[in-house]
Amino acid sequence: MADKFRAVVAGHICLDMIPNLEHLKPGQFSELFKPGRLIVAGAVTFAPGGPVPNTGIAMHRLGVPVDLIARVGADPFGQIVCDIIAAQGPRLVEGITAGGSSATSYTVIICPPGMDRFFLHCPGTNDTFCADDIDSRLVEQAGIFHFGYPPLMRSMYIEGGAELVEVYRRAKATGVTTSLDMSLPDPSSPSGQANWAAILEHVLPYVDIFAPSIEELLFMLRRKTYEELLDQVTPELLSDLSSELLRLGVKMAVIKLGERGLYLRTAGVEQLAQMGRGAPSDLAAWADQELWAPCFQVEVVGTTGAGDATIAGFLSGLLRDLPPLQAMVAAVGVGACDVEAADSTSGIRTWEETLKRIASGWPQHPLALSAPGWTRHESSGVWRHAPSP
Repeated sequence: MADKFRAVVAGHICLDMIPNLEHLKPGQFSELFKPGRLIVAGAVTFAPGGPVPNTGIAMHRLGVPVDLIARVGADPFGQIVCDIIAAQGPRLVEGITAGGSSATSYTVIICPPGMDRFFLHCPGTNDTFCADDIDSRLVEQAGIFHFGYPPLMRSMYIEGGAELVEVYRRAKATGVTTSLDMSLPDPSSPSGQANWAAILEHVLPYVDIFAPSIEELLFMLRRKTYEELLDQVTPELLSDLSSELLRLGVKMAVIKLGERGLYLRTAGVEQLAQMGRGAPSDLAAWADQELWAPCFQVEVVGTTGAGDATIAGFLSGLLRDLPPLQAMVAAVGVGACDVEAADSTSGIRTWEETLKRIASGWPQHPLALSAPGWTRHESSGVWRHAPSP
């Protein structure tokens, strides 16, 4: 029997390895990183990475029953990934399969002080993950099916994204609410050369909740804007992008804006009614919403997995049937807790602890929107755009 308050998180998984470079001075890394130089590093943090453990473990910590579906290799890295996840809850690894000739995917995350992080990534088993790897019985029992990072999974973007479409066609046929998260392709890679605008046109009719970052969305739909105007994200640009997503079939466009917060645009009542088991009970309260929630102020230790945690907070709020304002605040609250730790999940608190922290008067980053029609909701700090009459 299906349980609305249950989630399946599938897709990309890897082992994150994060060397401690806190002893370096800001800007020093670029001077040291030269051929032949040995750079002394601190202890390395091992953590499962990708949306399956990031979003899945975050939802588990937030009290949502969740099944994880992914593939690792039959190698030590795969065992490390499974051991770390099993420590969070033994049944979380039941849907993670190991085997085959491919190695476990891994990412070395370099986070020098005063510089943006960069990555060394091996796709491994993610490149051959396909629709047949997803246990339909688990999807049939869930309220939300969430899939993440197809740009890092070769089978999901070759042949016009046919396999990704098949994943969502099958999921949607079970009556579950579908959710899709993305990652930013390397422009020089095969994924970066894929026609993502065409892929999205084919898959988004089966996607209820689309949750890319603004960088990913601009890369895929507005390449010129991505290259020239990324630092000038405006309400008008977000409204334009989200309108296109709704036209393509998305019911909720959730756009991650990094330190600028989280943006939400929703479709009308008739479209929301097609969302499936995870849809909110009060469709009218969620219909035709356009919201922008600022981030909470914290001391940032690491940003790995922050977007995944934010989406975990949003989906958890949706499954708890919160109104949109509260769901958005909860989402950025979970994301803020996440960045207080170096890895992608240890900063996540329980749902009750997160809401208590928000209710205590947790300060938000200033956000001032001067665009017409936008007003700030005083108690939540969320900005809302009044729908056109």
